[in-house]
Amino acid sequence: MSVVPIRYDRVLSIIGDVLRVALPVQTRDDPAGPRFGDLALVQEGTGGPRLAQVVKIAEGEASLQVFPGTRGLSTRAQTQFLGHAPRVPFSPNILGRVFSGAGTVVDGGPALGQEPEVEIAGPSANPARRSLASRMIRTDVPMIDVFNCLVESQKIPIFSTSGEPHDTLLARIGIQADADVVVFGGLGLTFDEYWRFRTAFEDAGVFGRTIMFVNQASDPVLERLLVPDMALAVAEKFATEEKKRVLVLLTDMTAFADALKEVGIALDRVPSNRGYLGDLYSQLARRYEKAAVFPGAGSVTILSVTTMPGGDVTHPVPDNTGYITEGQFYLRGGRIDPFGSLSRLKQHVIGKETRDDHSAVMNTMIRLYSGARDAQRKQAMAFELSDLDHRSLKFGALFEARFMDLAVSMPLDEALDLGWKTMAECFPAEELLIRQALVDKYYPAKAA
Repeated sequence: MSVVPIRYDRVLSIIGDVLRVALPVQTRDDPAGPRFGDLALVQEGTGGPRLAQVVKIAEGEASLQVFPGTRGLSTRAQTQFLGHAPRVPFSPNILGRVFSGAGTVVDGGPALGQEPEVEIAGPSANPARRSLASRMIRTDVPMIDVFNCLVESQKIPIFSTSGEPHDTLLARIGIQADADVVVFGGLGLTFDEYWRFRTAFEDAGVFGRTIMFVNQASDPVLERLLVPDMALAVAEKFATEEKKRVLVLLTDMTAFADALKEVGIALDRVPSNRGYLGDLYSQLARRYEKAAVFPGAGSVTILSVTTMPGGDVTHPVPDNTGYITEGQFYLRGGRIDPFGSLSRLKQHVIGKETRDDHSAVMNTMIRLYSGARDAQRKQAMAFELSDLDHRSLKFGALFEARFMDLAVSMPLDEALDLGWKTMAECFPAEELLIRQALVDKYYPAKAA
């Protein structure tokens, strides 16, 4: 690693975890001088060096965020710029490995110091050079595969609240998805949460195709800003150079936004909505826009968890996320809500890569379940129920048990067959309002 030998020892101020260093006049036009995003080492006395990153360049000064924190540092500290942005190892040897938020190996395995490295936080692929989404990523989760397909190059969040099983759902998707490589980015996880993800991947036998970047709750908060960039940089390399179908799992992007807010406050930036900075949309979009299908190569698909404080969908993080992503999955009451959830790219694969009855089954079952919800409300208010209401209630109970339960796992074709069976148990064919050709082909003969 090439290290600039110059040390800067004039510290202007230390605010929070941000350290301001004075720069000589001659560095203004020096191409080898400090640049925005470069790494640096901050050290005082005999203490160990602390990794930092340039977050602001102004006239005659540079502001650095110190990842381990500035506790114990004084204005006598010295700064040494490394001359490059953060990097992360990349090669097939990183599969099955676990990295910290700083990009160092933390799984106790062999060191990766000799592996090639790539810089993180590079530009997104040119939209004009991307291919259109046309392939489905099957997850064996019926509420996703049947009703809101996950499509290659899609960027889609799981909107959840504290206490919901979003981690369990994310782990299941990582295990069951038909992707070549899974890149996991954990932000602010407790050790128990991290360990549950890791053991879930190991027990399912998919850890060999998985790469984990984990910032734990006990780790420096500022390292959370690097985790999405490292995960996405590695994902892009696997997609473009190894031609792999890569699924990136990120949890929790609200923790990422909170880290951005903390850095912005230390830099005396004016906050916007609820204390978050005005560039929150741009910061989120920079990460989500990495999702793409690369012509002649692989693809990057992003599935993230975004927790809504107090279940408030108007909170700045889910609100801005909704304008960037291509749909969302709402996790409510331990289930994926079929009415709030949406995949805006599902039309690219339904009936094209899936069976010809997929669209009809999807639309009809949602319509029937909506009728079941209406019947439930009538029953709760003690209204008299018709025969149709009773059959709708039966359908609603079967639908929730067979499809909405997060423990249910089945391939798409099996789920479609089960959909026909469930509808046939409650309604005659003429009440389904489905094309006769599909009814003749798929409606169970016994029910008919």
